[in-house]
Amino acid sequence: MKNKILLTCLLIIGVFTLSIAQDKPDSDEGNWVVIATKDVAFKKGEKDKITPYGNERNVSKIKVKCTQGTLKLKKVHVTMDDGTKKDYNAKGVGVLSKGMSSFAFDMPGNDKKLKTIEIEYDAVGNMLLTKRAKVEILGKKRKN
Repeated sequence: MKNKILLTCLLIIGVFTLSIAQDKPDSDEGNWVVIATKDVAFKKGEKDKITPYGNERNVSKIKVKCTQGTLKLKKVHVTMDDGTKKDYNAKGVGVLSKGMSSFAFDMPGNDKKLKTIEIEYDAVGNMLLTKRAKVEILGKKRKN
């Protein structure tokens, strides 16, 4: 009888520990830093060019997060410090509204630093009815 109770207690503790371990957020979720914040005007085909400085350049991924309004992300172009360029189509992202972010775009090379980011997008909405869209460009810190 004591063995059954002990076994049951151990089983419950094991399941509880396993469920806690699964509830932890990704360990790299907190490594995203804001590289830039931009206001998006209500015009077609707007482009913004961002030049990060300091530690903001040492990122392995970037993503675009909408913090106000609505926008349609079209393309993202990145240039690394050695001149390597990469273009990303924003397929699958579609329209971003407040609180939504794009997929993470992997940066080319393992030890290259980001030189510039150019983003193409359209703000969606009416200037009289809705506020301008605001976006944050986030970078995921590279592991050293």
